[in-house]
Amino acid sequence: MDLLLNTLVDKGLRRELPTREEALAVLATSDDELLDVVAAAGKVRRQWFGRRVKLNYLVNLKSGLCPEDCSYCSQRLGSKAEILKYTWLKPDEASKAAAAGVAGGAKRVCLVASGRGPTDRDVDRVSQTIEAIKEQNEGVEVCACLGLLSDGQAGRLRSAGADAYNHNLNTSEGTYGDITTTHTYADRVETVQQAQAAGLSACSGLIAGMGESDADLVDVVFSLRELDPDSVPVNFLIPFEGTPLAKEWNLTPQRCLRILAMVRFVCPDVEVRLAGGREVHLRSMQPLALHLVNSIFLGDYLTSEGQAGQADLDMIADAGFEVEGAGTTTLPRHRAAAGGGCGSHDGGCAPCGDGDTATSAEDSTSTEVQAARTDLVAVRRRGAGTDLAPNA
Repeated sequence: MDLLLNTLVDKGLRRELPTREEALAVLATSDDELLDVVAAAGKVRRQWFGRRVKLNYLVNLKSGLCPEDCSYCSQRLGSKAEILKYTWLKPDEASKAAAAGVAGGAKRVCLVASGRGPTDRDVDRVSQTIEAIKEQNEGVEVCACLGLLSDGQAGRLRSAGADAYNHNLNTSEGTYGDITTTHTYADRVETVQQAQAAGLSACSGLIAGMGESDADLVDVVFSLRELDPDSVPVNFLIPFEGTPLAKEWNLTPQRCLRILAMVRFVCPDVEVRLAGGREVHLRSMQPLALHLVNSIFLGDYLTSEGQAGQADLDMIADAGFEVEGAGTTTLPRHRAAAGGGCGSHDGGCAPCGDGDTATSAEDSTSTEVQAARTDLVAVRRRGAGTDLAPNA
């Protein structure tokens, strides 16, 4: 065990890719070894990001009524989840929502819209929103997440002032067809590559727990390493009632920490973001995750509520970390110099956020799953699309 962790730390400090066997071994560690795993991955995290935590804030520009059939998503075609449903926010409404997140300490605002992908008119609308947000919030980063992009749209978003574009791979190529049939894994890869080609900072991650094996998790993280996004959001499925995965409660806090550690070892110098599902599945062990990730979402998600924004800030401070300021470059110098954009988030149905599913029989080392905490799944009823103040 010590040999494995020492090897992984050495490789992480050199930005060297672990072997697949080493990555799988991290997921197979026991609960008795968990703190050693966290400590080892924490050394890699501190090497590249110190004790800084970047805060990101989601604005759901258009909620629900998506034509795609992503099984994990509360906004999917045929979803019976009782979420907020509304059409496009006006630029001033979105800018007001974004300002609440910035006031709460967010360095990046993530503009998300449900749907297969934007029309050219949608891109114009989002461009106006980006301009409004940047005009009223000096220095803020803006990431768009609008689904699959058509030719030229990434460049138009970049020209409008977008800093980044998010489109998650979500799961391995081999299992992608099991969760979505209305578009392909290759479609997602192409959109990330279009964003990169346009000079946008690419953001692409995964949802853990959707019936995949350890090998599938390693596959998607290795694919992300090859795709080389600047930021990698890690979501843990939120099993919404009214979706096909509503009964899938198979994650433990320990399992989540092992997954985050594996991602950090494979992607040592990228912005690893703890995204949807952290409150539901990590619960009281969220502070330990800060030793593995260097970025989180502040407040609420797309269609679900997160813990209070002030609780996020208190957790960061109590764990001995600090909020990353607007004047700090997120990425290590070698990545920023390589054209990684501003230094880095959820297109398609659920960019960063409403993701979790069953773990497979291969995950025999995981702790026995506890009773489902359905009480922790709270549908968002405040913020964008409502008359109530947002959580930030």
